[in-house]
Amino acid sequence: MNRRQLLATATAVLIPREAMSLTPPPTPPVPKKVPKRIEQLGRVRVDDYAWMKDDNWQKVLRDPGLIKPDVKAHLTAENAYMNAMLGPTEGFQKTLFEEMKGRIKQDDASVPTPDGPWDYYSRYETGGQHPIYARRPRGKPDGEVVLLNADAESRGKAYYKVGAAGHSPDHALFAWVVDEQGSEYYRIQVREAGGAVLPGTVESAYGDFVFSPDSQWLFWIWRDENARPAKVFRRPARGGEDVLVYEEEDEGMFLGLGVTADEQFILITAGDHETTEAWLVPASNPTAAPVVAVARKAGDRYELEHWTDRWVILTNVDGAIDFKLMTSEAEVPSRGTWRELVPHEAGRYIVGIDAFETHLVRLERVNASNRLVVRQRDGAEHAVAFDEDAYALSLAGTYEYASPLTRFVYQSPTTPKQWFDYDMASRERTLRKTQEVPSGHNPADYVAKRLYATASDGTEVPITVLMKKDTPVDGSAPLMVYGYGSYGIPMEPNFATNPFSLVNRGWIWATAHIRGGSEKGWGWVLDGRGFKKKNSFTDFVDCTNHLLAEGYGHKDKVVAYGGSAGGLLVGAVANLAPETYAGIIAAVPFVDALNTMSDVSLPLTPPEWPEWGNPLKDTAAYDYIASYSPYDNVAARPYPAILATCGLSDPRVTYWEAEKWIARLRDNTTSGDPLLLKCNMEAGHGGASGRFDYLKEIALDYAFAVWATDRGWLRD
Repeated sequence: MNRRQLLATATAVLIPREAMSLTPPPTPPVPKKVPKRIEQLGRVRVDDYAWMKDDNWQKVLRDPGLIKPDVKAHLTAENAYMNAMLGPTEGFQKTLFEEMKGRIKQDDASVPTPDGPWDYYSRYETGGQHPIYARRPRGKPDGEVVLLNADAESRGKAYYKVGAAGHSPDHALFAWVVDEQGSEYYRIQVREAGGAVLPGTVESAYGDFVFSPDSQWLFWIWRDENARPAKVFRRPARGGEDVLVYEEEDEGMFLGLGVTADEQFILITAGDHETTEAWLVPASNPTAAPVVAVARKAGDRYELEHWTDRWVILTNVDGAIDFKLMTSEAEVPSRGTWRELVPHEAGRYIVGIDAFETHLVRLERVNASNRLVVRQRDGAEHAVAFDEDAYALSLAGTYEYASPLTRFVYQSPTTPKQWFDYDMASRERTLRKTQEVPSGHNPADYVAKRLYATASDGTEVPITVLMKKDTPVDGSAPLMVYGYGSYGIPMEPNFATNPFSLVNRGWIWATAHIRGGSEKGWGWVLDGRGFKKKNSFTDFVDCTNHLLAEGYGHKDKVVAYGGSAGGLLVGAVANLAPETYAGIIAAVPFVDALNTMSDVSLPLTPPEWPEWGNPLKDTAAYDYIASYSPYDNVAARPYPAILATCGLSDPRVTYWEAEKWIARLRDNTTSGDPLLLKCNMEAGHGGASGRFDYLKEIALDYAFAVWATDRGWLRD
């Protein structure tokens, strides 16, 4: 008798108890079906739930009150059903929330970062949901000047999130971007540092801006009606007329802004997931027209940093899959001026660089572990690394180019974050801060391990496991398997306090470092994208099976967890191996992949064709996406319990993807297990904006995991 037969028997045994309940079990909403025939590249598909997409979704992003009445009614019904089904867990959710909140230091503050006469930092007040941005005289404990009290600004608003924030180089101004809907249409405001807000708010901005090094100009990015960053403007820093600096004609390229570490150039960057291009504006003449550094070429990626008298270029050109460093002493670093600085080495992925007057620091990743390499101007190098089995190491950033110190953050699944100032010449480390866990945390009570699963094609896939030291590895523990596997984004072995609410209850938390991320280099990315995307899905299942075979979990108590593109992952896994999991949590899941990648009005569609393929022009891409798109591959299968979440104002993964997916799953599942949808009607892709409010959403996810593995819906 297999697992589903056993569970069906258990259900049958409990039916008499259910029949005696005074409260009838809730029933899921049944949406209407309006078949829509879609013909594309000679292929035909029928979508019964295409009506759930609001044709005026762009306006809904800015004002959710404009949502179509029938869509709103269905989402409201889904939320009511979810609340009814998970009602018995409300007390448990509150317990989880208080636990997770108790691990956050209420009056926390960042390590001050010096810049000229000031130390800049952010801090929280007890009970505050949002940070206070401030500065004080350098090296002094007193004399604070508040630059922005985001917590006060957020009061009375259902959603409030500050994106970028920063001061002008002359310390006279402070600017920030804010989103009050979750739609990622930002507003930029500038104020006298510690004083009044200046007139001339920037509207419809992307979450990126820079001051020119002379502090006279503000460069910012405009988002078009389809929420794409399309133009770069310049305006006087204290307000005034906007002047167009750069317009991107290719709707598939996203824009970014930056200033080189030595403050000699302003950078405008354009790029997708495959190709990049940079334009230069000299800081000595910030009103000059930008000049292209190296013209874009499909498949070529490069990033620029200026190191006093030369350029340093991080690039993948000429087959450098895991990237190399080049250098150029030309004013404009065209390809013909490049020469090799750090050669390509397969398996050593150069993630990024940071430049200082006397040193160059680079972050490298080998086999899912990071290290820092510090290079002197004469070419001498040394590495900074740690000995734990699984850990994360990252650069924390500094303001001062002439500083002899760099700052990095060290952490592991068991070790709270530690901020170090590192003297690049003497190699002395100074611990500046250790993350506090107010409710208590003893790293010795836990163990983090690095395991390796063998994928179906023989590839070794790393897994990071977190568990209590006394949790038995005998196949009895419930298991959470988390994954992402897209865009080259690695799932670093960070210290995260929330999972301890499950780990302390005997769960094992495993992060599968599947192909599509960059844990094992850029080749690992390429092996999990485009026509190799299915490797991500099979890797995840292979990791799960390896964990079970080694005793890290119970075969009937496994939950898969992924968000956004990780939601695509677990959605595909639901079709691929539904009987392997007791539950699936799909947070803001990208599950309607074929329709989304065929909709050029959506902001992320053209930029992401290099990642997934273009099903509007390429029949092979259409067929391949159609073969794994979770929504399109729902069929008569014994799907496990599933919780999908979405945000009404989400421009990245629109609400209707999860809404449609759950509806189609209910039409087809043969297991009888519940399929739930939670839509946040006041937020976007990141969910609730406050540092405590978002914990309620995590608490819901975790309560669902326990509920699903404990078959909670079968009890009164």
